[in-house]
Amino acid sequence: MPVKCCFHRSPTTETMAWSENMDTLLTNQAGLDAFRTFLKSEFSEENVEFWLACEDFKKTESAEKMVSKAKMIYSEFIEADAPKEINIDFSTRDLISKNIAEPTLKCFDEAQKLIYSLMAKDSFPRFLKSEIYKKLVDSKQVGNHKKWLPFL
Repeated sequence: MPVKCCFHRSPTTETMAWSENMDTLLTNQAGLDAFRTFLKSEFSEENVEFWLACEDFKKTESAEKMVSKAKMIYSEFIEADAPKEINIDFSTRDLISKNIAEPTLKCFDEAQKLIYSLMAKDSFPRFLKSEIYKKLVDSKQVGNHKKWLPFL
């Protein structure tokens, strides 16, 4: 059984670390799950879903899969009246529309940057003030105290 050194983050510190920046939150599964729950409560989960789809798309190696994934992302998030249409400007949407027939791994980069920026400036600060985040931090603190003080 591996021994964890004294620098291992406790669940409380890990949860608190999500407030440092959005990347920390998005790369932690529990943080991502909590953020998605928050976005769903605000009816804006399409933003993080689009961002995650783009992250997955950039890892695509096969040209055939790239085309099918690009079309799926386009039809789900980009085209007018898409089921999970994201809020991007006309020129970005138009550029993607023109290039979707022959997609590259970078074809969604501009839209992904816009959505990331929107989440970082708008959704993320609200998430940190939300009851969802506060309850999670509180529950981790209670759990952490119980580990150190088993008689509680």
